[in-house]
Amino acid sequence: MAGPITIHILSDSVGETAEAVARAALSQFPRGAFVLERLPKVSSASQLRDMVEAHCGTYCIFFYTFVQQSLREEMRALVTEKGVRGVDVVGPAVDLLGSIHGSAPRGEAGAIRQPDEEYFDRIEAMEYTIRHDDGRNPADLTHADIVLIGVSRTGKTPLSIYLALKGYLVANIPLTPDTDPPRELFDCEPRRVFGLLSDPDVLSEIRAKRMAELGTYVSHYAERNDIEDELDEARALMRKIGCFSIRTDNRAIEETAQEVIRHLHGALEIQD
Repeated sequence: MAGPITIHILSDSVGETAEAVARAALSQFPRGAFVLERLPKVSSASQLRDMVEAHCGTYCIFFYTFVQQSLREEMRALVTEKGVRGVDVVGPAVDLLGSIHGSAPRGEAGAIRQPDEEYFDRIEAMEYTIRHDDGRNPADLTHADIVLIGVSRTGKTPLSIYLALKGYLVANIPLTPDTDPPRELFDCEPRRVFGLLSDPDVLSEIRAKRMAELGTYVSHYAERNDIEDELDEARALMRKIGCFSIRTDNRAIEETAQEVIRHLHGALEIQD
């Protein structure tokens, strides 16, 4: 094989969904084995046919998302006629939901990106989370859906941002030696508070790298014994609050976020 195989992305919208699915599939293969090319937005069957014919070489691979039925039918015809390898990313899901619900899909391209109530909720969540990053503005801490606490470099801020993108109002509070957390923390419902913990060796390495990046040195910040003392104090506070604690070392943000969400909603269901 001379070089990487091109996967073409086709859509009657912007093609983000098809590209995301293609990238997820490519992650299972060696880097450089495939390349992605997102083609211009398709608006008619004739344009689709011309585009496929123009880009169909030795390997005709297309990942596509067409909500317009006419374009999906044209693509199916091209797959049959020209030996095109096509992956219909959205079509089967739309067909299944339509058959179960008993109604026809809207067939409206780009509908997922139209502003709705959920969109504005996410904007509000992001604004709240930014205002309450790193212990700022504790006065309305009890309004948070989720409060993250933990020692330095346990991943509070990136986790907060990720959860905010899911629509949650998130505040995070750093636990530092010889500094008391804001009193408002103890007014929060324990089921909404999550303590983040990590391995001392992992934290030591991360903190040392962080100081090197900044070109600074903070005494005791990356020393393992001092980190262990910080973690002991953090655990004691978490027990006092009665919150759920989560290990963040060697875990993806998405995985940690799912655990937070699962326990939050589990606690809410038990209370209800």
